[in-house]
Amino acid sequence: MHETDMTKALIITVRDWFESQPDVPKIEAIHLTVGKFTCVEPASLEFAFTAQTKDTFLDGVNLVIRETPLIAFCHKCQSEYFPQIGRQYSCPNCQSPMDDIRSGRELKIDRIEYSKSEAFAFSSSG
Repeated sequence: MHETDMTKALIITVRDWFESQPDVPKIEAIHLTVGKFTCVEPASLEFAFTAQTKDTFLDGVNLVIRETPLIAFCHKCQSEYFPQIGRQYSCPNCQSPMDDIRSGRELKIDRIEYSKSEAFAFSSSG
């Protein structure tokens, strides 16, 4: 379950940000973007996050996950297509191998919401 290791890295990243703040914020939600091609299961990630943050500064924080689809671009056909993970990666029109992924590899913190009614824009990719 690589979601457990990913959650540990997420907690460390958020903790570093949290500890660098001049005033102690009350974190309410962490917004993530997770691409389908990362093979991260959102439900497993949420479970690992809940388990690992119990009795910590992140206990009860809402983890909001937005999934992005796997989208590839075929240079031969000049068109985008949606590969089927584990079944069909080549272009459905001309069978060219998938070589240009436009979406689906994202794994990042989009923003952190905290009680000062602001959202901290976070541009950390991982």
